[in-house]
Amino acid sequence: MAIKFQYNKTSLQQIEKNLKMRQRTLPIIKSKETALRLEVKKCKEEADLLEEKLRQQIAGYESMYALWGEFDTSLVALRDVELDVKKIAGVRVPVLANIRLEVRPFGIFSAPKWYFDGINLLHGLVKTAVEREFVFAKLHLLDHARKKTTQKVNLFEKVQIPGFQEAVRKIKRFMEDEENLSKSSQKILKSLQNKRKEATA
Repeated sequence: MAIKFQYNKTSLQQIEKNLKMRQRTLPIIKSKETALRLEVKKCKEEADLLEEKLRQQIAGYESMYALWGEFDTSLVALRDVELDVKKIAGVRVPVLANIRLEVRPFGIFSAPKWYFDGINLLHGLVKTAVEREFVFAKLHLLDHARKKTTQKVNLFEKVQIPGFQEAVRKIKRFMEDEENLSKSSQKILKSLQNKRKEATA
């Protein structure tokens, strides 16, 4: 990225101000990136654990497959999913607060005994599946924020800070050269005036 500047003190002050701001901000952005990287890693591990837990629960469900033919699926319904929002390293992510299942009344004496176990199994399956979806949503948001933060760190570190430093060097060099030229021309002018005075005297 080419930084636009002029060869004067105002431009130099503006560029130095931008450079200082980026140099002060860079460590903060780097620490945010590190925090996000750790959170993404934790979130991936949590997602893997929930994936495995869901697989095991489905395997438990399949072991009773023959019985599920008798089960009245309209007995259990997902009523409500309560969520909160939490900030992790400055990123707002959804957090599962509670899952409410609605269990319709059924005849305790006329229904098979295993219905209670089936309802508990379904409750566990639903809870794990919803938790898993929340973790994947959180992972997506955190990973996106981490990528953006990494881009910003790279932009500051590899493009903007070196660009501003180079601009400061060029402006200072130009101003020094101008000052030297000015002094040299003053000396030449003075020596010419002295020679004219000597010639007339």
